[in-house]
Amino acid sequence: MSSKNRVEVPEAKAAMDKFKFEVASELGVPLTQGYNGDLTARQNGSVGGMMVKKMIAEQEKKMAGQ
Repeated sequence: MSSKNRVEVPEAKAAMDKFKFEVASELGVPLTQGYNGDLTARQNGSVGGMMVKKMIAEQEKKMAGQ
């Protein structure tokens, strides 16, 4: 089964990875490069959820400034 989690703009992959690790660090989730199967679904979900929350907030700021 193929993964549908892909970056739409390949050039942004490095920035998204950096962002993911920054958010994980803020939340205290011990995310590492490579295998992270020892983390719970809650830990991984909290990172993804916070990433989305921050991206939406940033976009709302940009839209309000137009």
